[in-house]
Amino acid sequence: MAHRPKGQSSKGQSFGRWVRALVLGALIAGGAPLFAQTPAPAAQVLTLDQDRLYAESAYGKALEARVTAANQQLSAENRKIEQDLAAEEADLTQKRPTMSAAAFQTLADAFDAKVEQVRADQAAKIEAMKTQREEGRKAFFQATVPILGELMQQMGAFAILNRSAVVLAFDSIDVTDRAIKALDAKLGDGSTQGTTGPRLPAPPADGIALGAVAPAP
Repeated sequence: MAHRPKGQSSKGQSFGRWVRALVLGALIAGGAPLFAQTPAPAAQVLTLDQDRLYAESAYGKALEARVTAANQQLSAENRKIEQDLAAEEADLTQKRPTMSAAAFQTLADAFDAKVEQVRADQAAKIEAMKTQREEGRKAFFQATVPILGELMQQMGAFAILNRSAVVLAFDSIDVTDRAIKALDAKLGDGSTQGTTGPRLPAPPADGIALGAVAPAP
């Protein structure tokens, strides 16, 4: 025969079994916890979407708008050059019957050399625009370092990881939106020439530059 522990009544045993049953039932049912949980500590690691940080910041939008405008300008210039070269080729073709073979060959060689030079010049402009864009992006991300460092300190974190390199994380530790607001407040659209913001890329010596964005109507 089992002995009841000293000081423990059958009524106490019944109450203990009732509490255990209640807790077990709550866990199985997935209900709210019976006791308040200890608040989770501040995240020591934060995540950041670098692509969105650039694309949605005032600076990134301004630079991409300049890139788009420069590309459109270069495309229009290329179409004009193509039309001019086509007209020049047609004129040369019409003159051929009235010219000696040697004279025509001289003009044809000069035309071919001109076409090759034009292609090289336009290709150089494309490369110059690419370089300017990369310089702008590099200046942007360099300027974000101290700003993100301040944000990290404010939130008591030890590191900020690029979200694309993280396999799984809670959305609550993503600081992209907060970082964009902080960057916009300090960098603006990148046109500032002061020490607080990245300088705009310098235009190439010759060719199409990433000029200022036209004001909205």
